[in-house]
Amino acid sequence: MSSYSELIKNFEKIRAYMREFYLYGFKSREDYSKKSARSYDDERRRMESWLGDHMSFVRTPEGKNMFISIDSRSIRHNPFYNAWKAKSFTDGDVTLHFILFDILHEPSVKRTVTELLREIDEKYLADFESPMMFDESTIRKKLKEYCDAGIVKMEKVGRKAYYHRAEGTDISELTDVLHFFSEAAPCGVIGSYILDKAETDSDTFVFKHHYITGAIDSGVLATIFAAMREKRIVSVSNLSRRRDMPRRNRIIPLRVLISVQNGRQHLLAYYPEFNSFQSYRIDYLSNVKLEEVTPRFDELRAQIDAMQGKMWGVSTKRNRWGVEKLEHVDFTVKVDDDEDYILRRLEREKRIGRVDRLDAHTYRFSAEVYDISEMIPWIRTFICRITEMNFTSPALEKQFKADLDAMYKMYGIGEEGENDIQ
Repeated sequence: MSSYSELIKNFEKIRAYMREFYLYGFKSREDYSKKSARSYDDERRRMESWLGDHMSFVRTPEGKNMFISIDSRSIRHNPFYNAWKAKSFTDGDVTLHFILFDILHEPSVKRTVTELLREIDEKYLADFESPMMFDESTIRKKLKEYCDAGIVKMEKVGRKAYYHRAEGTDISELTDVLHFFSEAAPCGVIGSYILDKAETDSDTFVFKHHYITGAIDSGVLATIFAAMREKRIVSVSNLSRRRDMPRRNRIIPLRVLISVQNGRQHLLAYYPEFNSFQSYRIDYLSNVKLEEVTPRFDELRAQIDAMQGKMWGVSTKRNRWGVEKLEHVDFTVKVDDDEDYILRRLEREKRIGRVDRLDAHTYRFSAEVYDISEMIPWIRTFICRITEMNFTSPALEKQFKADLDAMYKMYGIGEEGENDIQ
């Protein structure tokens, strides 16, 4: 039987398994051919050690399928954060970590690298028969890592560099804020790490719609935010259901959009190769690398912000030469005297466009939009009230009406064509 560790070295590998089996999933062990069965078993046991209380399975003729089953009424914290807190380390890493922070136990204690090295040798390792050996280069690299993370500060006194612990922050009054941030915000795992240090936990918030699966994309999202802050190009690997291997692209990330309906995260970016704006599902992106600063960032950000006034979702529909392709949609709804709630919902839920009153019982919604197909699920919710509709896409309008006829036929409502929308 192969051995495994709960700790991980490469999070992208774990992310791929979680995505394939437990998020997109319902795959059996036999369905996964990208890795060996033994590798799959090791990774499955590792994930079960973090998510065991939330994992279920069902047996099908094809085999045993695992899936995540979570009741948002019974959990307060995103269980996927456990994966981020299982990072691997060497014996030397963890030993040096605790020794350094034992020496630098408060901000007033300051040491040079030479002083730290001498104190470690004389006080912490002298009594061991075969002590671990730390050289000056190792300690200097570790301190630089802590300085970059903001938990250690470096001060220059003359030609000497002194290191001391950073001042702590009192979070005792912030637990409610951190709890909400950790469960609702992008990269909420940061709030979860901070909450681990709180003396008390908070159960103030319960989430009816708790979108937890974005947690495994936090690393990708954090790098994208860094690129936007520094106005950089990035290279990314983009997975596609139509290709076996991800495609490597160079893009300029501009905006992150998160659906309030399903929690799905998208990146709006400029793709220089095609001179067009593209949307990417963040769960399909991996291996994001920061590249050079681009002077076009502010110009492109302004363009995409202006275009959002014509976007229902994330589709832009620009052609290769950067020319906008707008489509028109309008539909008329009939509202009875006691159905003001229909009109209120129409006004409340429209993201773009306008609503015009035609008479006491009839209203028309109209909009210019980049992609009508993104609106179809919303338009369907008014189907019993729609008396007329017009799309500039004949194929899409024909498909919409064909789907409606198929539904009527399925439920045995009326004769063929009797319920047609004009």
